[in-house]
Amino acid sequence: MYRYNDFDDAFLATRNAQFRAQVERRISGALTEDEFRPLRLMNGLYLQLHAYMLRVAIPYGTLSADQMRQLALIADKFDKGYGHFTTRQNIQYNWPKLTDVPDILDTLADVNLHAIQTSGNTIRNVTADHFAGAAADEIADPRPVAELIRQWSTDHPEFQFLPRKFKFAVTGSPNDRAVTRAHDIGLRMVERDGEAGFEVIIGGGLGRTPVIGKVIRDFLPQADLLPYIEAIVSVYNTLGRRDNKYKARIKITVNENGLDDVRDRVEKRFAKLRPLFDGVDQHLLAQIESHFAAPDFVQRNQAPYELTYANDPVFRAWADTNLAAHKAAGYAIVSISIKAHGQTPGDATSDQMRLMADLADKYSHGELRISHEQNVILPHVHKSDLPALHAALKPQGLATANIGLVSDIIACPGMDYCALATARSIPVATQIAERFDMLKLEHEIGPLKIKISGCINACGHHHVGHIGILGLDRAGVENYQITLGGDGTEDAVIGQRTGPGFAYDEITDAIERIIRTYLDLRDTPGETFLDAYRRLGSAPFKAALYPEAVKKNAA
Repeated sequence: MYRYNDFDDAFLATRNAQFRAQVERRISGALTEDEFRPLRLMNGLYLQLHAYMLRVAIPYGTLSADQMRQLALIADKFDKGYGHFTTRQNIQYNWPKLTDVPDILDTLADVNLHAIQTSGNTIRNVTADHFAGAAADEIADPRPVAELIRQWSTDHPEFQFLPRKFKFAVTGSPNDRAVTRAHDIGLRMVERDGEAGFEVIIGGGLGRTPVIGKVIRDFLPQADLLPYIEAIVSVYNTLGRRDNKYKARIKITVNENGLDDVRDRVEKRFAKLRPLFDGVDQHLLAQIESHFAAPDFVQRNQAPYELTYANDPVFRAWADTNLAAHKAAGYAIVSISIKAHGQTPGDATSDQMRLMADLADKYSHGELRISHEQNVILPHVHKSDLPALHAALKPQGLATANIGLVSDIIACPGMDYCALATARSIPVATQIAERFDMLKLEHEIGPLKIKISGCINACGHHHVGHIGILGLDRAGVENYQITLGGDGTEDAVIGQRTGPGFAYDEITDAIERIIRTYLDLRDTPGETFLDAYRRLGSAPFKAALYPEAVKKNAA
């Protein structure tokens, strides 16, 4: 993984010292809160419902074991003993004191982490496939390109005050695990005539106007990537609206001007920019790539794994659910669920973080990943070590076998923390997880992605959930709308709203009715919920949700 050089260290030290002085001025009263607001947002510091919240970038979801331990230390020393992993592959601390924030930033800098550009109308943390560098289906590791984009975008003088926030996602695999089509720019690595390049997608996004991104280039040579994305952001910076923040994202710019017009402008800008780069970016990329060399994979006897798999049903359920295919023979990618039934999705205690860091050192070459689905991944584990790893996860509640199942729910912090939220997300997620754990239906149901947002901003990605839940305020009462059929993969589609929303005390029952309808109507036990929905359409699910309306229409 990338290690900071002297320039990086000096840059971060200067930025942190600058913010320390700004905090001192705020505390002294020399700065008002309104004057301080843009300064704190440039350093990832929000003011939430109850306290400040610090959002720390985890670039392209990659952490070292030492970095994870430092995150645990910060949770203990400066917060309440836990952190919250988000759908942007960040970690948020919900209870820091303003006086402590400069010390937190210095503590992060000690392990090459920061909070720069995790907020504001600028290019945010670059996200990537959480199996990057390990996946069996990968064309190439996308993280060097993600790191190149991170370095290019950090403090880019032209792009610090864009019309609105701007998000990148990168994947090196044909199977899209990075939700690239729901980003301002999505980059999917593809091959053409033996050459690696990118399919470039623009104008995706969720929120109050959900849009699936459009392909602006079906093949862009890797050597042209940086000048081309600079051309896109530069055109957006010129065309994007600043009169209405709800119409300022690039998805609106593309819709209002048309993809063809935007493409023409981008190509003209690209033609001017390309000679200016003169290969400097490729020289830098070559240096970055040297940081991402694959570990030395070894061949060992897999008998311990095979024996435990054959004789231990609890281990077998975990292996069947939480492991993914690795590019190296004899290895597996391990997804650690931090969503034990009834627990807050995305929250990890400091003890859990330290354990995962220790296990990464022992079994995964010191590497971890954070997924946009709010789980933690050990990317390189030899199969012979899996029984011992599974046993070590149990004491801290990290051995739940539910990755991709009904209780593996994405949920934003909602009204428990967020000043923008209009409804609770966390209690809804925990109630659904507990309901299906009690019913013992989770593994029978199979793959099912439920995503919950506590407001229209859609931080919980509900639009691309197989079942999406959106919490809204209706005359002072929480009301939960349901969407069905969403998909965040390479076949991305926005889910369709079923009809009127449900009260807080009705929503879990409503979800159960949807799922029981699926179980009754699926063709075979192997037909997934999404496949069944696509075959059946919405009618049987609406009938289950709104039986009184069906009776009324029939009458």
